[in-house]
Amino acid sequence: MADDSIAVVDLDRCQPDRCNYECANYCPPNRTGEECITKRGEMADDGDPIEGDPEQIRISEELCLGETCGICVEKCPFDAIEIINLPQELDDEPTHRYGDNAFALYGLPVPAPGNVTGILGPNGIGKSTAVKALADELVPNLGEYGGDADWEAVLDRYRGSELQNYLTQLIDEEITVARKPQYVDQIPKQFDGNTRQLLEQTDERGALDELVERLSIQPIMDQPIDSISGGELQRVAIAATLARDADFYFLDEITPYLDIGQRMVVARLIRELADDPDAERSMLVVEHDLAILDLLADTLHVAYGEAGVFGVMTDPKSVRNGINEYLEGYLNNENMRIRPESITFEEHAPRESTRGTPLVEYPEISKSYGDGEFSLDVDSGMIYEGEVLGVVGPNGIGKSTLAKLFAGSVEPDSGGLGFDLDISYKPQYIEIDQPMRVDSFLSSITDEFGTSYWDTEVAKPLQLNSIMEQQLTDLSGGERQRVAIAACLSEPADLYVLDEPSAHLDVEQRVQATSAIRRYAENHDATALVIDHDIYMIDLLADRLMVFDGEPAQHGHAAAPQEMRAGMNDFLADLDITFRRDEGTGRPRINKPGSQKDSQQKRDGEYYYSA
Repeated sequence: MADDSIAVVDLDRCQPDRCNYECANYCPPNRTGEECITKRGEMADDGDPIEGDPEQIRISEELCLGETCGICVEKCPFDAIEIINLPQELDDEPTHRYGDNAFALYGLPVPAPGNVTGILGPNGIGKSTAVKALADELVPNLGEYGGDADWEAVLDRYRGSELQNYLTQLIDEEITVARKPQYVDQIPKQFDGNTRQLLEQTDERGALDELVERLSIQPIMDQPIDSISGGELQRVAIAATLARDADFYFLDEITPYLDIGQRMVVARLIRELADDPDAERSMLVVEHDLAILDLLADTLHVAYGEAGVFGVMTDPKSVRNGINEYLEGYLNNENMRIRPESITFEEHAPRESTRGTPLVEYPEISKSYGDGEFSLDVDSGMIYEGEVLGVVGPNGIGKSTLAKLFAGSVEPDSGGLGFDLDISYKPQYIEIDQPMRVDSFLSSITDEFGTSYWDTEVAKPLQLNSIMEQQLTDLSGGERQRVAIAACLSEPADLYVLDEPSAHLDVEQRVQATSAIRRYAENHDATALVIDHDIYMIDLLADRLMVFDGEPAQHGHAAAPQEMRAGMNDFLADLDITFRRDEGTGRPRINKPGSQKDSQQKRDGEYYYSA
């Protein structure tokens, strides 16, 4: 294979008991007598460890003809093979590779002393691998996956680079690190106790009381860790990380499960810790919420590549340029096209909605879960055919209760909803316990499954084709989310209710999901009600807005649907946040609190962009 190519075999998909080794039989080098594609068990003679089933295949990257051939990729009935040309600028050897024909990471981000460094890129591209390496939880093997990894070899690789000083201090144990894991839902499996016990173990700076207050986790301090919600777990994990007395803090995704107000609180805490003049602390944040990343970071590394195949970390960029280049899909310094199409915002909100035929006029509604429990009051309003209605508000304010009321899974106490509507509902938390393949599950929902229209409008934008043969129970959080969105849109319905469709999705997946929802609503003249905390997604998606306010976990109030500008002004004013548009891309950007732009927009009453 050419030096700039890589071969990856997905062992979860490679099923030798269900094929005739078409990949090996049609491989040109194999047909000339060379052993390019062989069984993994045949590696044992070389003394190398066998990864996966001995009957599964491996590909010799020395003998493979590369992407220009690609016959094995086409012949594999399970899409288990990827042959990819690497960017020519890459070094010959990766920073870390997980095994033979496995994922490879090229480059590492540079944690800058006293700064907040951001990492932006798709899922499955090596961001968490890079964080683990910098946090000394993984020693990069420099592509030599068959032997023991050695920090001295890593130091030699990066000698003379900006990473050298950091790596030297890390190896010599001259610096301390603290890392917040990406998947906070794994914490209850690793810790058996209550919130207070967990946090008291990490309070090295004496900052626990302040963190508990600002992150609003007092009510759950004595609750068992395995009984609290995803948003509460996220805030506990952030508190536990920031309570440590470290030189470098690594925070892998800080916004999942949090509403925008909570995201702003976390961003301010991180920023204050980095700006503390009495201690030179550094932060590295992996994040998909572009508005928060833009507000928080000083510099930005863009991660690109092929999910599950290889990932590349760029040199640091300015945050604004890095995000804009990422959205454009073209990296200037690297001269690299990372996406065929750019992500644009100019044509979107705030826009005047075109009101069509009324779908439903609903009365005032109230719902209480009992004396002293949460209650919700909903103002009367109108929903129109073919519109996308965005729903925003804090966590615990009743948004999911509204979705359940509309879906009919919860009965109101007053204001009966006599809807004669077919409603398709995607819940906030997706529980999948069916032992069924993705394609079988989706084909059981719609007769359009497999048609060119369904493939174009649903499967392709939601990136489902690569997971069709997987079991539902084996899917990741992001894969489950995309299947759940597809299932919701595939049900014949008048109203599609989607609760937090952005959860677990990266930036590109969110944009694709947004496109799928809008296009499906427009082409079917159907109406969608979308609850989400990602302002970018709401900005791209919604025609009008329903705003919730009240006291979380006690009482919620839902205003009647409003035009985007009026609704966002109400919502952002309550949070004391102003947004502006980037001059180059039109994307939403949060103004720095107290800045001239922030102050002027507040005086003008225009929290959602300038008029």
